[in-house]
Amino acid sequence: MSAPNTAPAPRGGGRWIDHWDPEDETFWRQTGERTARRNLVLSVLSEHIGFSVWTLWSVLVLFMGPEYGLTPADKFLLTSVVTLVGAVVRVPYTFAVAAFGGRNWTVVSAGLLLIPTVAAFAVMEPGTSFSTFLWVGLLAGIGGGNFASSMTNINAFFPLRKKGWALGLNAGGGNIGVPVIQLVALAVIGASGGPRVLLGIYIPLVVVAAVLAALFMDNITSVRNDTGAALEAAKDVHTWIMSFLYIGTFGSFIGYSFAFGQELQNEFGRTPLQAAYLTFIGPLLGSLVRPVGGRLADRYGGARITLWNFIAMAAATAVLVVAGARKSLPLFVAVFVVLFVLSGLGNGSTYKMIPGIFRTKAAARGLTGEEAVSYGRRLSGAAMGLIGAVGALGGVGINLAFRQSFLSHGSGTGAFLAFLAFYAAAFAVTWAVYLRRPAAEPRADVAASEAKPQLGYAEV
Repeated sequence: MSAPNTAPAPRGGGRWIDHWDPEDETFWRQTGERTARRNLVLSVLSEHIGFSVWTLWSVLVLFMGPEYGLTPADKFLLTSVVTLVGAVVRVPYTFAVAAFGGRNWTVVSAGLLLIPTVAAFAVMEPGTSFSTFLWVGLLAGIGGGNFASSMTNINAFFPLRKKGWALGLNAGGGNIGVPVIQLVALAVIGASGGPRVLLGIYIPLVVVAAVLAALFMDNITSVRNDTGAALEAAKDVHTWIMSFLYIGTFGSFIGYSFAFGQELQNEFGRTPLQAAYLTFIGPLLGSLVRPVGGRLADRYGGARITLWNFIAMAAATAVLVVAGARKSLPLFVAVFVVLFVLSGLGNGSTYKMIPGIFRTKAAARGLTGEEAVSYGRRLSGAAMGLIGAVGALGGVGINLAFRQSFLSHGSGTGAFLAFLAFYAAAFAVTWAVYLRRPAAEPRADVAASEAKPQLGYAEV
């Protein structure tokens, strides 16, 4: 049996693949995997640049000394609005893939990154008003949308058995844009360069990402916006439960990525160069381990990995409170890096749970075979956009919490206590919804077809 042809069909608007069936092992082995991997690599590149642009202001604020006239609270507010826009635009970006095609939208979304980078290049100098910085910061938020469209696109390319690895690698490769721009900033600061040097490096990279996507990525014809699926996903309680958990994992990652350097400057008196030497380490390791979280979830179940991860995040946060009280910079940095690593692991495990949850719900409805696969794909794809958007709002909360903590107490201790309480709540929700096994209900390790909708998710 020969595999169906996956050669992109010429059509108005770019390269299109008319037949795509990754669950067919023969199809996947002969032609599907090669095509999926090519699109994954280019998707990672575009999303990587998007993350760098989104978190651009976490670096730019390090350049903004007293001559800019901004207080620590101003800087936390600035990074909060950038994070907020990045979260909000994830919803329309999710639907853009089906409306325009994954390849086509990657070209557009990558090209749009020129707007915030060029605008920042124009205004980045002392004497610019705080309101102007806020408006330009809002533009950088569009970089956060690339994650949602990229994840939705790659979700369609890979079979369920590979989704944990593929989605983790796609997201991790994107997330690593955060430490990379911080490393580039470190080099620029170390060479006595200004913020416009940093922006001058990234503007051509945006163009490269858009051109490569146009030349080598593909659209899948069968990916269509499904209003019914979107509404059903929005009404499903598990979409909102997973959003809550994702606030704790990805929200932590992106929020801490914006706040870490400011914490070092404001609480420990580090200079911009000293802060830049340290800020990239946590986001780098957190990005690299995201695929590991997906792989562990593939093997042991996403809910189990997520549960233990929240326990570890709560413990690390408690140590941060102690480190802050003792003004111990080595302990503070070391544990903050651990917290980044844990957020990365949790990112991978929570995203792995989403397709599995909706496949389990399909089985609970009595669906089997291709019908179950189709249902799970429709609902998980629709849910991912909402979950990614709500999860990113955690970054807004983290920066606002730090802002209020510094205004009220002059340190970040109050914020860390709030985060500790949140991780405890996330642990409780994960256990109660996805791992609890009442004696009268089906066990989580029974066949999916025997599980009830609200239980049996430990293997997802």
